[in-house]
Amino acid sequence: MEPSANSLSSLGFGHFLSQADAIASFILVVMLVMSIGTWYLIVAKGLRLFFAQRRSKTFLADFWRASSLDAVARRLRETGISEPFSHLVHHGFTAVEQHCAADCEDCEGKKPRGLIGAGTPDEFLTRALKRAIAQDKARMEHGQTFLATVASSAPFIGLFGTVWGIYHALIAIGMSGSSSLDQVAGPVGEALIMTALGLAVAIPAAVAYNAFARASRNTLAELNSFAHDVFTFLATGAKCGPANVAESVMATSERIIARYGNPDKASDTAATTPTPTPTPTTRQTSATPAAA
Repeated sequence: MEPSANSLSSLGFGHFLSQADAIASFILVVMLVMSIGTWYLIVAKGLRLFFAQRRSKTFLADFWRASSLDAVARRLRETGISEPFSHLVHHGFTAVEQHCAADCEDCEGKKPRGLIGAGTPDEFLTRALKRAIAQDKARMEHGQTFLATVASSAPFIGLFGTVWGIYHALIAIGMSGSSSLDQVAGPVGEALIMTALGLAVAIPAAVAYNAFARASRNTLAELNSFAHDVFTFLATGAKCGPANVAESVMATSERIIARYGNPDKASDTAATTPTPTPTPTTRQTSATPAAA
């Protein structure tokens, strides 16, 4: 015997919602919150990652084309810090300035270094760069724990809702006294909707988690490699570049090394304009006033 049109129209998701008890309604609300949070993170993190990658490529291209570290510093002041690589360079510059200011005895407004500034200049710079990488890693991994939780728990939450729905459907069938196929298939099929909803929530979360984890892993690998270059530039002043910019790069690097290695002369070095081929001068010569 075929089921009537009225019996078919009475079945479906709307009928399931109307017959759901408090526990089934709570499960539906939980999965709805999970789905909204998942798609919010997919859209927000996806757009943030897309624009961050574009800004990172632009910054790295400008960094390697820069004629000196001063040019990089000027660009940071103009554009600000908007992605991990510029954030790393900013921390490196800040570490050099802070360490020189802490060691400078003649500088005005000198502050005690404290434990954060302990150690050699190289160690202080290394800690600053590692701190910047850790901050960028935490920022890039924001929300991934939620995606992993949704991907792993949503199918089981939906399965629990299905079991609960089948239990109540069988009780209702037993109370009606009818065990025909059309009476059993409808309520059980409605209960299986919970499993489908759980999978619909979990699959996008799992795909998004894997995509964001891969993007974060690749960015961190590039960031760690770039950190070695930044450390080399700030600590030794070595940079491989075209011949026409080598003298400018060396002059800027020597100025930073002079401040980095001789903090007592930081104020005198800051007031002196660096030249491409600096010549050593005696303290008596530097103290001679310029001719009118």
